[in-house]
Amino acid sequence: MNAGTSIVPIERITRSIVLLRGEKVILDADIAALYGVRTGMLVRAVKRNLDRFPPDFMFQLSKGEFENLRSQFGISSSWGGRRYAPYAFTE
Repeated sequence: MNAGTSIVPIERITRSIVLLRGEKVILDADIAALYGVRTGMLVRAVKRNLDRFPPDFMFQLSKGEFENLRSQFGISSSWGGRRYAPYAFTE
């Protein structure tokens, strides 16, 4: 293992998992935070490489799903002011 590599505590990952459409997913902003990148940068990189992922690797939340999620968890600073609904990653 590289000395500069850090391991993310499993508790941090577990706290990021939400249930949507009957699947356990992690939202784009949470994955971006885990990797230390901006959310938009993560989404663009995934979209540029969609052929590398299975078809059900991610989906975009509907407006209703996003509003429901915001009301359940409160408005987080990472979700505030978004121009689009977040993407949910299934794997």
